Amino acid sequence: MFKNLNQTWDLDVFFPGGSNSPEFAKYLDELEIDVNNLAEKVKNKPVREGKNFEELIDEVQRLSSRLRHASSFVSCLNAQDVTDTYARILAGRVQQIQASFSTALTHLDSEMLKIPDDEWKAILSSETLRPLAFNLNERRQRAKEMLPPEQEALVSQLSVDGYHGWSNLYDLTTGKMTITVEEEGKPVTMSPGQLSNRMSDPDAHKREYLMEKWEEAWANVAEFCALALNHLAGYRLNLYRARGWDSVLKEPLEINRMTEETLNAMWDTIDKNKERLVTYLKRKKEYLGLDKLGWQDISAPLGRAKSKMSYEEAAEFIVEQFGKFSPKMAQFATHAFTNRWIEAEDRPGKRMGGFCTTFPEKKQSRIFVTFSGTLGNVATVAHELGHGFHQSVMNDLPPMTQQYAMNVAETASTFAEMIVADAAVKHAKDREERLLLIDDKLQRAVALLMNIQSRFLFETRFYEERKKGMVSVKRLNEIMLQAQKDAFCGALDVYHPHFWASKLHFYNTRVPFYNFPYTFGFLFSAGVYAKAMEAGTGFEDRYADLLRDTGRMRVEDLAKKHLGVDLTKPGFWQSAIDLVLSDLDEFLKMTAK
Repeated sequence: MFKNLNQTWDLDVFFPGGSNSPEFAKYLDELEIDVNNLAEKVKNKPVREGKNFEELIDEVQRLSSRLRHASSFVSCLNAQDVTDTYARILAGRVQQIQASFSTALTHLDSEMLKIPDDEWKAILSSETLRPLAFNLNERRQRAKEMLPPEQEALVSQLSVDGYHGWSNLYDLTTGKMTITVEEEGKPVTMSPGQLSNRMSDPDAHKREYLMEKWEEAWANVAEFCALALNHLAGYRLNLYRARGWDSVLKEPLEINRMTEETLNAMWDTIDKNKERLVTYLKRKKEYLGLDKLGWQDISAPLGRAKSKMSYEEAAEFIVEQFGKFSPKMAQFATHAFTNRWIEAEDRPGKRMGGFCTTFPEKKQSRIFVTFSGTLGNVATVAHELGHGFHQSVMNDLPPMTQQYAMNVAETASTFAEMIVADAAVKHAKDREERLLLIDDKLQRAVALLMNIQSRFLFETRFYEERKKGMVSVKRLNEIMLQAQKDAFCGALDVYHPHFWASKLHFYNTRVPFYNFPYTFGFLFSAGVYAKAMEAGTGFEDRYADLLRDTGRMRVEDLAKKHLGVDLTKPGFWQSAIDLVLSDLDEFLKMTAK
């Protein structure tokens, strides 16, 4: 079906010429002028007049889409080539325009607060604004807990250099990293992303060697990373204090439209089921014949069954499995593979990780991964395609209602992963491949229920210490080590103390606490998956309806409406955990001696 797929994405369809594109330069010039004009209109137009308000909201939405379009383009430029100096300059300019846009919105929010409640309800009852009622009410409510508009505007402007600048420094520092290792007796230099892909080698000694090189490389840049992390946290803590917020979780929970009660119900239920994961890790250690189970061994393959795929094989496999659940998902994935929506080439100079971003002006997405043929790579591609499909079913909605939170974004992506992983197990060619694939699923459960929890514990504890002052590299390592031991219930013999430096999520200024939404999405998608398995292909439209609501409902309401469950109670979380660990008994039987 797929032959000789191009593994680099097409960005010229948006702006030809990359970071030197004259069209993009003109686009930014026009965007900057229009954002400044919006700011003037907000100051000068009487917002309380319904027609004026409608026109302003319409303009806000159009500018929001254009800004998202520009931001996606520079994100792609910076990801594909971390040495592209001009791309970094463009990213800085986009951030500055975004800050100006945010300032205009802050003044608009302030004006909305001045409108009496009864008058506000009347304004939202118009045909134009009724579909945006949830989002506008949300903005108005959040504005009540902010600083005065002049101060919030100053925060937006200063954040470009004082907040996002530290994140940019981290990206530059780690983007320029190279790690040299010995392969077949010869030195080979690669990027961190390339080395990370090789960490799941079947050979235990090679895994241990690569892990040592990995830790050593991050230790060498730890001082730079610690400086960035400390200043990012210090910025947030000072801003939270000024706003009168007493919890570092207030912002991430609000961004994710969920309550702390839901978060606690999820973590508490996970903690009660940890022993099942410990049993899995102990058995894996025995089966692999290891004296010590290290961080690098969690993703080690069992045996030497075929554990690699070509890019074309991966594409065909993903599309085939998507198609068994949803023809629309399969069609979307096929389009993405054949129209160069995916940057997958395994080469140095790319940033680490994977992502999916959208270009609203063209109603297209772009996916970034580094594909070397591992099962984990295949899962990552499926994951990012899930994000892309999520966006595709929302393209016809008003831009304001397309702004869904990270936790429900991770639902769509993890759901796509589950489809592929479950189907792969069912269609395994032999016992060895079946065991390999079941282990891959259980690895994912460990990653989402234990590894992610270690990140959450680390960040929570780090912020408490940061309130008292700067935290040293030595102390950061200690906090990370203890968080990993707690999250993994001491099941590992060797941990990864520099993980805080290697994980770019800690340095993301768009989403604080870039961790628990992954676990939420993993388990919430399990609930969606259970419904899908009951309904078969008939669930396709219901699934699309759920995704379309993700930008206009809080998660508790979304779960109640589409799944009929209460996320603040342990029942849903327990059933989801049971589902994601449903292969554990078979794994234990297959590996029994």
